[in-house]
Amino acid sequence: MEFSDEPLHLSINKAARKIKKRETSSLYNSLRSIYEDSTFVAEIGGLWPDLPLVANLRCGLWYAPRFDATCYFKSTDGHQNNWSFNTARLNLHLAILSGQRGGCIIEDSTRKGKRFPDSMSKTIPIWCCVLNWGIYNHLQRTCGVQEEGHSINFDWDTSLHLPSWVPQTEKAAIESLLPKWINEFESCGVDISSLVHALKKPLRPLWISQSTLIWLNEVPSYESWDFTPVILVSASGQDSLVKQMVQAEFSWRYIPGAGDDEESWARGLTPDLFWKNAFRIMNAGPETCNRMVSEIVERDRVYRTQRGELGLQVIDFSGVQKNENNLADTKGVFWIGSTCIAVASILDVCGESVDFDCMLNCDASARVSVSMSSDAYLNLPIVSSKMDRFSLYRSLSSAVNFAKFQLLRGKRMLICCQNGEDISICVSLAILTCLFDESGNFDGGESFKRKSVTKWEMRKRLVFICNFAIKARPSRGNLKQVFAFLTSEEEH
Repeated sequence: MEFSDEPLHLSINKAARKIKKRETSSLYNSLRSIYEDSTFVAEIGGLWPDLPLVANLRCGLWYAPRFDATCYFKSTDGHQNNWSFNTARLNLHLAILSGQRGGCIIEDSTRKGKRFPDSMSKTIPIWCCVLNWGIYNHLQRTCGVQEEGHSINFDWDTSLHLPSWVPQTEKAAIESLLPKWINEFESCGVDISSLVHALKKPLRPLWISQSTLIWLNEVPSYESWDFTPVILVSASGQDSLVKQMVQAEFSWRYIPGAGDDEESWARGLTPDLFWKNAFRIMNAGPETCNRMVSEIVERDRVYRTQRGELGLQVIDFSGVQKNENNLADTKGVFWIGSTCIAVASILDVCGESVDFDCMLNCDASARVSVSMSSDAYLNLPIVSSKMDRFSLYRSLSSAVNFAKFQLLRGKRMLICCQNGEDISICVSLAILTCLFDESGNFDGGESFKRKSVTKWEMRKRLVFICNFAIKARPSRGNLKQVFAFLTSEEEH
């Protein structure tokens, strides 16, 4: 007989906490809460059906079966006394999309008992303000030139628009940092003229939560506004809504912001898999939810293995019809300007006929069979900085040497990792810094020998990459390894 180490008699408070923890960690409670909150997101999207619905990664992906785009704004950039405008997360594709479509709807949620996550309360408003200032200053500098869609004597709103619950003292502190952020934005190498052509009205955030009162017969048309609306929708219900839901067959507990921290509760389920099976999972109830999700995840794993998306991968580089730019039009593959370097997720190119001459595979989990000569393929099994703080650092020298060998021969190179958003971006950053000049021209490393690399110089190269690879989300730990590598190379 085995005995538990826990005391037989728990205090009432400890027992209540254990029960609450068990309830809030329930897979069914999380999925059912997401499903219920998605109804609200769909209702708001229906008010402005022509505006693109955008998910803020990663939590926001759970709350709708389909999105027009994604973005990446971190709540930590909006935490009090830690406010930041991060040039590594410019989200320029979102600003351009908003200009083209007249605005956008961004969806996210929060578990922290707030109506809105800090990414919506402060990070995105700061982003809107800095971009507006960048456009305003650009128009001022080119006031002698007529910009398409803009009059010479324009009225362009550059105010910092924060929600009413942010104190005036905090707003004043944020405003004092704006000149620094505007200068960083204008000097980081971003193509502001592309924003000028896309945005005819300044960006401005608006906030909608489940407690917002909306008169459906008085919903304004976004075309009538004198700004480009960035409508921020928080899917989370407030604490007052957190209660036990009872149905005829079973009961469940609502969890606000249940989509957050998916590794701790999702058991391998992804947003895409969830929405393909949402009705079955909801009708199954709490008792059979775990088993059903396990079956769904396993069935998907077997299906992808059979299709070659897991395990041994086959990339076919032969017999591809080239387009007019001699580059591939493969979905999910992002060419970095005219550098002959592209980044992608390994899954986006498996089974596709793609127009590349050589491949640098940085995925530690996928073994790849390629129909090319051995010197045209290199596998560097790099893992996340959370698993190994030096994995990327140790591999960068081999990556740069491989790239130099291929680019000197005029080859087109594909750099892949598991998601195409982090490790492949950091590897391409190291290659561009070591082998290309500031204009993005390959020089074999001559400019790198003559110039010391600063964090700001590295950040400018990253901005250049992000202009093309719009899904880029390099982690701080991996960027630190790139900088350590670049500075160590200077010493040799």
